[in-house]
Amino acid sequence: MDGFVDFLQGFLGLGATVILPVAIFLLGLLFGQKPGKAFRSGLTIGVAFVGIFLVVDLLVNNLGPAAQGMVDRLGVELNVIDIGWPASSSIAWASIVAAFIIPLGLIVNVIMLMTKTTKTMNVDIWNFWHYTFTAAMVYVVTNNLVLSLLAAVIFQVVCLKVADWTAPMVSEFYELPGVSIATGSTISYAPGIFLVKGLQKIPGVKNWAADPETIEKRFGIMGESIFIGLVLGATIGFLAGYSVGDIIEIGIAMAAVMVLMPRMVKILMEGLMPVSESAREWLNKRFGDREIYIGLDAAVALGHPSVISTALILVPVTVLLAVILPGNALLPFGDLATIPFIVAFIVGAARGNIIHSVIVGAVMIAISLYIATDVAPIFTQMAIDGNFNMPEGSAQISSIDQGGNIVNYLIVKLFSLFS
Repeated sequence: MDGFVDFLQGFLGLGATVILPVAIFLLGLLFGQKPGKAFRSGLTIGVAFVGIFLVVDLLVNNLGPAAQGMVDRLGVELNVIDIGWPASSSIAWASIVAAFIIPLGLIVNVIMLMTKTTKTMNVDIWNFWHYTFTAAMVYVVTNNLVLSLLAAVIFQVVCLKVADWTAPMVSEFYELPGVSIATGSTISYAPGIFLVKGLQKIPGVKNWAADPETIEKRFGIMGESIFIGLVLGATIGFLAGYSVGDIIEIGIAMAAVMVLMPRMVKILMEGLMPVSESAREWLNKRFGDREIYIGLDAAVALGHPSVISTALILVPVTVLLAVILPGNALLPFGDLATIPFIVAFIVGAARGNIIHSVIVGAVMIAISLYIATDVAPIFTQMAIDGNFNMPEGSAQISSIDQGGNIVNYLIVKLFSLFS
């Protein structure tokens, strides 16, 4: 078992840029593509994700220090540290339940496809860490392996069903036909879709037009996404107390994110479409006319300028919420750069309306802060069990991403009844 776990962790350590191309290549062969064509699709998707994650790194490396600067200026003292999703995923994979999750997840997805209970073929194996995290948290609470694996299955089923539900919006708004998003952190914010619909029925508020197209029409060249990125990035630098030079630097970096991300997503779709078409043809021959979606990382939605714009505005909003919300103990830091991923469904539901997206995003983040605070003792125990090096001076740890995940929270609370 130890050898298998080591192999599994080694494979996952290669990251999405290796795992996804391998998965797409194998899927292409399964669906009857010639090896050369399948290899090209996999390689193209690998190149696209390299580009996407380079842009994400640009986002993270600039937002992280800026967020710390804002926190320092406010003099915030909160005793639960947001360690971010990279550390959270490492804690999840160090759990005793980790070795079972990928095989179990693949089996569950295949069964659901065969029984027509999902339309999503989720190849985003890297993000199975969200299922692993839920299982690991339930294991801390119940000390029961079977219940832990059942919890992971429930989380996965919810993710697949929400992915099916939101796929038409992903296709239409994000222009990603045949794609669904089953990423656990994004799924958690799906209830925000209902809040958006409610908000857009309020007289007056529903008429606040703030999508990129309207902004560009109103402000001309200054309303283009590249300038929006510059202004929002510079504003964050100013709030962080940066020097003039550093403000300009982070502004240009955010402008680059706005311009480069859509281009990377276009490359991704170039590699994905042949596989998606082959999958549809293969399934139609054997199961009749069936709609099938390829489940991908939520990073594919970051190509829309409204997503990045909303996220950049929500960074200082999140820090402010952490300060003013009574009862919150989470100091936001590591997952502030994850905000673009978690608001993707909200932005899509709002049809790119940045004002509506920020309002609903702020409500959902406030909920996540409280949830992350509540699960901090369990989260911290998971880290101790996994021999995680705790941040210096921190009493407890948690995260906005999975620690504040609504679906994860409800499942953990359900299974805590069996402890």
